[in-house]
Amino acid sequence: MKNKNIVFYLKKFKWPVFLYVFLVVLGCVTSAITTITFATFLSNITIGNFNFALNLLVLIAIVTIIHRCSWWLSYNVYYVYSNKIWVNIAEDLTKRSFELSSSTFSDNDSGTFVQRIMTDPDNALMQLSSLVEQVAESITSFVVIAYIITLNWIIGLMYVAVLLILFGIEIYRKKVGKQNRRASKKVNDKTYSIVNEIIKSEKDIKSLGLEEKLCEVSSKSLDELKNAKQKHDITDTNLWNTRNVVVDIFGLLVLFVGIYMMEVKALTIAAYILLFSYRDNLFYLTWNVGAIFKNLTEVSVCTKRMFSLYDEKLYKADKFGTTNLDNVEGKIEFKNVKYAYSDVEEIEVKTKKNKTKKELKHTKKEPIFKDLSFSIKPNTTVAFVGKSGSGKSTILSLISKLIEVDEGEILVDGHNIKSLSKETIRKNISMINQFPYIFDMSIKDNLLMVKKDATDDELWDALKRACFDEDVKAMPKGLNTRVGETGIKLSGGQRQRLAIARALLKNSKIIIFDESTSSLDNFAQSHIQQSIENLKGQHTIIIVAHRLSTIKNVDTLYFLENGEIKGMGTFNELFENNKDFQNMFLIENI
Repeated sequence: MKNKNIVFYLKKFKWPVFLYVFLVVLGCVTSAITTITFATFLSNITIGNFNFALNLLVLIAIVTIIHRCSWWLSYNVYYVYSNKIWVNIAEDLTKRSFELSSSTFSDNDSGTFVQRIMTDPDNALMQLSSLVEQVAESITSFVVIAYIITLNWIIGLMYVAVLLILFGIEIYRKKVGKQNRRASKKVNDKTYSIVNEIIKSEKDIKSLGLEEKLCEVSSKSLDELKNAKQKHDITDTNLWNTRNVVVDIFGLLVLFVGIYMMEVKALTIAAYILLFSYRDNLFYLTWNVGAIFKNLTEVSVCTKRMFSLYDEKLYKADKFGTTNLDNVEGKIEFKNVKYAYSDVEEIEVKTKKNKTKKELKHTKKEPIFKDLSFSIKPNTTVAFVGKSGSGKSTILSLISKLIEVDEGEILVDGHNIKSLSKETIRKNISMINQFPYIFDMSIKDNLLMVKKDATDDELWDALKRACFDEDVKAMPKGLNTRVGETGIKLSGGQRQRLAIARALLKNSKIIIFDESTSSLDNFAQSHIQQSIENLKGQHTIIIVAHRLSTIKNVDTLYFLENGEIKGMGTFNELFENNKDFQNMFLIENI
């Protein structure tokens, strides 16, 4: 999978790709034939050979029809199969994004992934198509120029000299354009992410009166993007126009030389007419060569960006074992666990070819846990409490294998979590966050996401156990009620209970609640507490909560401070024996 590139996908559709290239080449070959035949037609007209000229005209008409048909068919083939290839790439990149670790997503903005999955494949295929056409058209132009060179060697040498100058300009244009394009792409990702966040958080922005501040942030980012694009566009335009001036001067010079050649009988009138008619052919050739360099750069940048998702030096992926557990009991054990988060910075490193490339450098921070050990029995309900930064949410991420320990072990039913298969972990461990993601579809479809063959009875059973069935029954469309993007049409408590129903339908043995009630009112909170009560004794339930009043009935409380367990027991035991826990509870209830 790591060796995937654009050629890998083109090979999957090799016959349509071959047909497309053949049709493009046919279109360009017929164009060259038309050009040369028309020159012969002009020569015969000037000497009065009208019958032969008429036959040539018929030939030109036939070749022109073939030319038009080949281009028409090539576009149809391109539009049908380029979309299939694009979807194929986007699907694989989406699958790859699911393999990336949570730390990778936290280290990068969302625009990085959206651009690579959606935009870059489409751009790469469009540029490849243009590349095929431009190469074929360039070959056609070379054929025409070669024909003109055979008419007069002096003019031919002039063509060769100016082509070398123009190619030099294009090589430099390519080099500078590639550097500026990369810089522009990087700023574009950042700006895309900021705009995306603004759109998603418009309610918070309005309610907090942050419109002016966010406008400043977006304006600054858009200004950076403008400067990056402007630098690229102006530099490219200046070099492009320099090239055009050279072509224009050369075109006029060829005509002056042509007049002299006719005077000394070294050039025929027909040949001069051909030079006059096709003096711009050099312009089209150099334009195509320049476009080839530009599109090669675009294809290179786009393909490197999208397939960089497979580069684990840049984007770290989750690692899973091969052990499958058929019947998970839900026992969890931490043994001498050490873990520290990383700082990430982008650095430049030298390659073997003495070029530079960017890599992400990870530097470990101060460890959150240095030697953490505890055990959770199956089908019990436990909670972790402590001040912010004490390590509560980190424990949940470690249990869910969203992050991995630096040292020590985490055991599930006696098996090291690193040895367990992805299926075992994802099937048996579910996490319900403070703001669970609800998809923009109906309640029924949100539930069927985790069990596509679930019956309506199973859906209602899960909703009932999550204390959400009465709410759904009261909705006009019941299970078929559409909830909006991120579940915006539901209240916070309803989103939480729908997420709980989803976990129940999935039948996860271990269910984790991460600050699931912290943003809810007392009424909604009571529903969540009742949902949790309905699960007790059937699942291993792990809770992190700021509101200590919501976890009075758990079997075991762990009190964390600076990454260490400073106390454990029932709520009453901790309240009586641990002063810090007692103070936290009293402050909350003042």
